[in-house]
Amino acid sequence: MPQVMEFKLPDLGEGLTEAEIVRWLVAVGDVVTIDQPVVEVETAKAMVEVPCPYGGVVTARFGEEGEELPVGAPLITVAVGAESAPDGAEAEGAANAPRPLIGYGSDHSRPTRRRRVRPVTAAVSAPVAAPAPAAAPVPAAPVAPAAPAGPVPVISPLVRKLARDNGVDLRALRGSGPEGLILRADVEAALRAPEPVAVPVAAPVAVAAQGERIPLKGLRGAVAEKLSRSRREIPEATCWVDADATELMAARAAMNAVDGPKISVLALLARICTAALARYPELNSTVDLAANEIVRLPGVHLGFAAQTERGLMVPVVRDAHTRSPESLSAEFARLTELARAGKLAPSDLTGGTFTLNNYGVFGVDGSTPIINHPEAAMLGVGRIIPKPWVYRGELAVRQVVQLSLTFDHRVCDGGAAGGFLRYVADCVENPAVLLRSL
Repeated sequence: MPQVMEFKLPDLGEGLTEAEIVRWLVAVGDVVTIDQPVVEVETAKAMVEVPCPYGGVVTARFGEEGEELPVGAPLITVAVGAESAPDGAEAEGAANAPRPLIGYGSDHSRPTRRRRVRPVTAAVSAPVAAPAPAAAPVPAAPVAPAAPAGPVPVISPLVRKLARDNGVDLRALRGSGPEGLILRADVEAALRAPEPVAVPVAAPVAVAAQGERIPLKGLRGAVAEKLSRSRREIPEATCWVDADATELMAARAAMNAVDGPKISVLALLARICTAALARYPELNSTVDLAANEIVRLPGVHLGFAAQTERGLMVPVVRDAHTRSPESLSAEFARLTELARAGKLAPSDLTGGTFTLNNYGVFGVDGSTPIINHPEAAMLGVGRIIPKPWVYRGELAVRQVVQLSLTFDHRVCDGGAAGGFLRYVADCVENPAVLLRSL
């Protein structure tokens, strides 16, 4: 007799608590092997194919494409030891298996009770204007939609908690999920909806057309939350300087003229950053609010901004301070390719201690970027273009770049930030400065 095993959404690491089902890779009745990917999910950090630890026949799937599941929720059940797909009756039973309560694991010591959410038809009444005295017209008061009878179609405890914490009445919502299931996106949409405003009857009212609504979830939602948190918590300041990058570009051309791996400008700037952080370690730190302490970090895990079709990502080069320009170039290329293909692991996007942001690729000279929380600083690099420049007392055309440093004013003052940026600019203008510091 085959044994039915339940595979739950695993902990994908780095504190992630949920994931959205993007695409099922198997159907009920399919035969799967051990470690075969069965579903593609999107976390707040990356797209991940989740492999199943069991081999056998898929007897049930839990969750629809586009639905968010918390870590620990059932994904599929597999009949281990079965050599073929179930026959008609078994297949039908497996396909119609009831959905478990999302967020609760199975208890192997006793049978697990499961419920299926019944479809609820929510009758919503239109707002009715209250009668007003003839002498003094008053604005009509909005009337809330009628609450549906029967159980509220919510199976996720995370959705219930989100609604409870924000005072959202779940009975007043129409679910966008299967069979009217209320999803997290429905609660978030209700939170974003503007409050009704009373308008005098006599005043003309312009009705604006409904705009496109894009859910803030997945990668976009994670970026929004992280940047908002950075602005809430970090008292940031920015300083900048123009630098003559002519000598740096000449040094790169000479390095790439010989046989061997090619070196990118980003790799040279990264090598300069790691040398500067060795001199100004306060910028390679984080603030522990709970302990009220500044934590200076021993190594440099360098994040770099990469624009992809899915949005902005910040892959992290581990131990960048130990790498050569050739190694940095190779790692930047590898991580960029994975980012554009949507194959970065969550661990590739976390753990950074300092970020290098090359916004010059967008054709702009300067920026005041938001710090990548919980880091303490970010170096921004604009485009490198020919500009008039006073060189050795004479006006000349040189390759000029604007460098900007956004830093957490809690970890250092302007002296350290200015010293860091000036050292970076000196290395850009005269790469020999970097060689002397090694």
